[in-house]
Amino acid sequence: MLDPKKIEQVARQIQGALPQGVRDLGEDFDKKLRSLLQSQLGKLDLVSREEFDIQTQVLLRTREKLAKMEQRVSALEAHLNVEEKTAE
Repeated sequence: MLDPKKIEQVARQIQGALPQGVRDLGEDFDKKLRSLLQSQLGKLDLVSREEFDIQTQVLLRTREKLAKMEQRVSALEAHLNVEEKTAE
């Protein structure tokens, strides 16, 4: 879901960049600009900030688990190599 506050912020930035004469067109322009932004941003394949933060946490936990598993595999390989050498 798109954050209405972000859309409002973008709309204000665009409106602030326009020449004074265009800004004077008033509320009608403002409403149309917001509607256009909402429509166009709605077509994009975006995720919410909340979903992004959740997936970031999932990725961090997965990386931690992977690092631990890599350490365990290395330790097991080292142990296996020691056993192979002593068996020879």
